[in-house]
Amino acid sequence: MTTALVTGATAGLGRAFVERLARDGHDLVLIARDEGRMNEQAADLRPRFDVDVEVLSADLGDLDACRRVEARLADGERPIDLLVNNAGYSLNAPFLANDVEAEQQFLDVMVRAVMRLTHAAAGAMAARGRGGIINVSSVAGFSARGTYSAHKAWVTTFSQAIAQQVRADGVQVMALCPGYVHTEFHDRAGIDVTQLPEVLWLDADDVVDAALRDLRRGRDVSVPDARYKTLVALGRHLPLRVAGALSTRASQVGRR
Repeated sequence: MTTALVTGATAGLGRAFVERLARDGHDLVLIARDEGRMNEQAADLRPRFDVDVEVLSADLGDLDACRRVEARLADGERPIDLLVNNAGYSLNAPFLANDVEAEQQFLDVMVRAVMRLTHAAAGAMAARGRGGIINVSSVAGFSARGTYSAHKAWVTTFSQAIAQQVRADGVQVMALCPGYVHTEFHDRAGIDVTQLPEVLWLDADDVVDAALRDLRRGRDVSVPDARYKTLVALGRHLPLRVAGALSTRASQVGRR
């Protein structure tokens, strides 16, 4: 039986990944800040799917906590076969409206943690000759819309680069770039999305299905749904400044 480690496991896409992976028979390691919520989640998953569920509370913006997760990923006695780097949030304000320490913490969760956990997981997986990593990015990374989109652009490019380096070692790395997904992400960030047309919204379970399918196919980047594939393709033909201005009008911050 294989084991998957999911960050940001209690909500949004993370919770959808956890449900799907448990249903497919994977043992799980749940990573989030709220230990009580994870314990409730684990108690529900274990009897329902007959899988082992481990809980590890960690704020990935804290370097020591991040290192604890790295150690779990590198543990050769308890190998992790799939890492889903999903933890993330939005500041929902322009760069200069935020305190620089808030921006630093944002960077630490969205970029530093992804880099460190990928390094730990990929190293252990390469030594075994197998494994997969899904780094949750966003279509926001294909435009210039503040630090959220900048972080997601980094995640996508980073994932593509590492995928090329570790493929020969039997490790697959993929950036998952969804658009707007029906989760509590926007409510928790205080983002008003009430004016967005329903046609832009994706179902979380469908996004997870697409991600796992594209990982099996060996893709470096997954953009779920034909609508967003088309939007991304069109956006690549616009100057970055124009694409950024248009997307900022549509929404002030992150989409996931």
